[in-house]
Amino acid sequence: MPRAWHGSASGFTFIELLATIVLITIVLPVAMQTISLCTRLAGQSRRQIEAACLAKTKLTELTVSQEWENGNQQGDFGTDWPGYEWVATLATWTEDAAVSQLEVTVSWRSLGRQRGITLSTLVYAQEQ
Repeated sequence: MPRAWHGSASGFTFIELLATIVLITIVLPVAMQTISLCTRLAGQSRRQIEAACLAKTKLTELTVSQEWENGNQQGDFGTDWPGYEWVATLATWTEDAAVSQLEVTVSWRSLGRQRGITLSTLVYAQEQ
């Protein structure tokens, strides 16, 4: 006499598969949008850090070489750092013009907008 099969069937039902597909359809676009946003923000953060380092380097270079005494200047960072430009401005800090404020602004384009970061320091004009 043949044995009757009494075990439950293994696997997923059609309803379970359908529910899983609907859940993935809802969750996947949100997850992809979140990943895209995180990637874009990481790129912007990287550019800001690079710009701050470039501004610090240019500010130090102008201060140490005393090129700041030539007044307002501008330029770019060449092929090493394409897309970044800098502007150095000099403003009188005290009435007798002995102390000036030197500002270096590094700018770049990101997501269709002009962005920038400014660092400044005080410099003292030495008598020659």
